[in-house]
Amino acid sequence: MADPYIIRLLALGLLLLGVTVFSGWIKRLPLSFALIYLIVGFLLGPYGVQLIQMEPNAKVLERLSEFVVIVSLFSCGLKMNRPLRLWAWQITARLIGFLMPISIAGTALVGHFLLNLQWGAAMLLGAILSPTDPVLASEVQIAHSDDKDELRFGLTSEGGLNDALAFPFVYFGLYWLGDRNLNRWIHDWLVVDLIWAIAAGIAMGILVGKSIVWIDRTLQQFRPVDELMEDFIALSTIFIAYSVTELINGYGFLAVFVAGISVRQSYRAVEKTLSQLRLTERLEKLMEVATLLILGSLLQIEPILRYANETLLVAGLLIFAIRPAGAWVSTIGACFHPAKRFLLGWFGIRGVGSLYYLTYALSHGLSGATAEKIAWIVFLTMLISTVLHGISATPLMKWYQSKTEPPTAQ
Repeated sequence: MADPYIIRLLALGLLLLGVTVFSGWIKRLPLSFALIYLIVGFLLGPYGVQLIQMEPNAKVLERLSEFVVIVSLFSCGLKMNRPLRLWAWQITARLIGFLMPISIAGTALVGHFLLNLQWGAAMLLGAILSPTDPVLASEVQIAHSDDKDELRFGLTSEGGLNDALAFPFVYFGLYWLGDRNLNRWIHDWLVVDLIWAIAAGIAMGILVGKSIVWIDRTLQQFRPVDELMEDFIALSTIFIAYSVTELINGYGFLAVFVAGISVRQSYRAVEKTLSQLRLTERLEKLMEVATLLILGSLLQIEPILRYANETLLVAGLLIFAIRPAGAWVSTIGACFHPAKRFLLGWFGIRGVGSLYYLTYALSHGLSGATAEKIAWIVFLTMLISTVLHGISATPLMKWYQSKTEPPTAQ
């Protein structure tokens, strides 16, 4: 009998070959690569050939999604092609300062009043679903180093920051879930989990990013680094920034994103950051395949049907009402084309970031029937978002370009 491990390798090889050689055709279809990976994962799971069998709260899924997110956040940071001036980041400040809290609060209200979750669980649901995914949103992110489009920059920077800044609200929900008396823990949350952890993440991201660039540039004056090894500096920056920040109880996600920005700003040669970006994007894509295959294998028909109504309520209101309304409120007073404001509201793609926060919550206090309900709502919301946003990304971005770009002279 064939070794299941060898069969898994064969299946993965065929999948990667298929999506690679047929990528030109797939891009023309109303499909996304993420949706294909989910479908294949489902077929490889318990309802198919049973090559992938995992529990929803498996620690390996938490660590895998964590790794995908930190690589993706560093990649997002490297794409930030604007000076560190407030005017240049106006769209990001609006999306993080207004849209993210609106999304969290709106989803929490739905969870409490319509799903009968207690406030801590409802807040946790809002926080878990608040990050917009930097992994699955490549179609709407900054395309190249000279891309100055405000929509792409806003969505890319938002995906980098809200994946990091969802953590304080996840902690808030977990604390509230464990103790309904806010007075007993709200001070510690404000000082440690909000102020200190964010400040530490920003400071360590800058420090690690600039230090590694300085070390690299200084040592290369004496003896150049091996060309095949040079891009691994990106991975060293990711691991060092993340781990050192976590050791001092800061937000490693935020540190990695800021380190990416710091590296981008510190290197004089654009080729260095472009080379690192190519490496991290390829690694991100490979890890995305693994994560979505596992997620697809976790989908089960019985709980999908059981939580279908709650999921449709949460996902429908979040995607079609809360996010669009929040984006419109967040851009009041900004001189944005209506098409830009509409797409900022539409492209709130939920994905691997939410998967990480869910698995983190499951291993830090979220349990029982409430955990099962929240887990399946998050899984299925990610699935719905992957389908809707994957199908609509290409045609809507073409429509946006036709509305906002000046006509080409004949």
